[in-house]
Amino acid sequence: MTQPLIDRRSILLIVTGLAVGMFLAALDQMIVATAIRTIGDDLDGLTLQAWVTTAYLIAATIATPLYGKLSDIYGRKPLHLTALSIFILGSLLCGTATDMVQLAAYRGLQGLGAGGLMALALIIVGDILSPRERTKYQAAFFAVWGVASVLGPVLGGFFAGRDAVLGIDGWRWIFLLNVPLGLAALALILKVLHLPHTPRPARIDVAGVAALVAFIVPLLLVVEQGRAWGWTSPLALGLAAVSLGGAVAFVFAERAAGDDALLPLRMFRNRLVAVATGLNFLMGFAMFGGIAALPLYLQIARGMTPTQSGLAMLSMTVGILVTANISAPIIRRTGRYKPFPVAGACLLVAAGLVLSRLEADTDFWYVAVGGALFGLGLGGIMQPVMLAVQNAVEPRDMGAGSASVLFFRQIGGSLGTAVLLSLLFARAPEAIRDRFAAAAGSPAFTSAATDPAVLAEPVNARIVEAAQGAGGSGGGAGGLGLSLDDTSFLAVADPVLAAPIREGFADAIAGTLLLTAGFSAVAAVLAILIPHVPLREKSGLETLRDEQERDPAA
Repeated sequence: MTQPLIDRRSILLIVTGLAVGMFLAALDQMIVATAIRTIGDDLDGLTLQAWVTTAYLIAATIATPLYGKLSDIYGRKPLHLTALSIFILGSLLCGTATDMVQLAAYRGLQGLGAGGLMALALIIVGDILSPRERTKYQAAFFAVWGVASVLGPVLGGFFAGRDAVLGIDGWRWIFLLNVPLGLAALALILKVLHLPHTPRPARIDVAGVAALVAFIVPLLLVVEQGRAWGWTSPLALGLAAVSLGGAVAFVFAERAAGDDALLPLRMFRNRLVAVATGLNFLMGFAMFGGIAALPLYLQIARGMTPTQSGLAMLSMTVGILVTANISAPIIRRTGRYKPFPVAGACLLVAAGLVLSRLEADTDFWYVAVGGALFGLGLGGIMQPVMLAVQNAVEPRDMGAGSASVLFFRQIGGSLGTAVLLSLLFARAPEAIRDRFAAAAGSPAFTSAATDPAVLAEPVNARIVEAAQGAGGSGGGAGGLGLSLDDTSFLAVADPVLAAPIREGFADAIAGTLLLTAGFSAVAAVLAILIPHVPLREKSGLETLRDEQERDPAA
């Protein structure tokens, strides 16, 4: 009987180091959102704030398949150390940025490291553990992601709210804290991660990389900036055309590269991988759209601060933790993983339906239930689908296969966020006009709208003016007469006058969340179509070792 390649203690230390790296990468995808206004004001570049998020997202998305393929060729440890080092350097530079252009560039560098940290953690666990054994560790990774998604806005708001910590601007600690934590993870990985690797001849898929860049960069630029530019503007349409051309070129480049491709097309001839790819795309679409819309409901309709809304979404994290921890031992014991994506997609449908009933005065327990259902659904899909794909691909494709799961989820999430938020802000003015019309006859609204003391506040006067002209076609926000790009005025507005705006936003957000139920229903169909492939009894490295023992020439 062959001996395990790595002992249990080393596995725990390796997983700890990988989890820290993944946590930092996931955290930095979420943490800047609540601090960006403070950062933009401090660096005199608030109008450039979107590029700080876009640079990180573009770099991380492109890097994910690159790290997966390169680690198949050159080994996991060198690539993970490279990713972690790049991330630490990017974080240090972000913490010292003196203007928004610098910060955006440094965030791009950070993203190049982050894409590797998220992908390689899951790939390495696939190498060192059999599918049954790795369930509990991968569940922990996805739980880390869930915690980071909620903790990010909380920490971002906390540091942004401090003028200085230890003599350094509060917001800079958002990035600087990554340095000591990253260095600790780097030291741990250097000490304990020793994976056997047999170099194999391969060429870098340069054409595939170039086509991927041509596909992803314009796509994410349109996704992130399209609402500001206008979806039918020449710039947006031109970039969309370039992205489409890049996607076509990428397919041809991957076909020509064969086994050396970033994402070998032969993987997608496997029915499980092909179906799981569609499922991951749709799940990302619904997941990121929901994650973006629910905090807007809490902050605009309910008047919570970003920090409070982050804490309010803890029920979603709890849901992810519960399902991940329930599924892991069951899959380990029975070897059956398919029921969980099916149940998870159905729970996402239920969450979308529940949350589509939200109103501005909905009881908080109801919001928490919807968030918990959302989290339960995500926990049921993320880890089992990754496990299924890793089990279905050949061991030599462990890196490329695992990275493809994250890559298509990220693409779906980016598109989902853009599409759903665009629909939300397109629907919001009409919903607010309807609420103004309904409120016009109420004594409370009429009294507030005619009270000189109330109208002495300029914000209140603007709201009344918008309400009176809500049926017209002038002004911003689709003829509403109010700009919805900045809703901070609601915090100082008269509550009675602000109520129709909050209620209109709640209506628009509820409609958006209903759409997530529709996408989740399609995902449920794909989950049902996933074929069951029996789990391997050995890890990826053990399988490769056995293959080499049978055929040393291979």
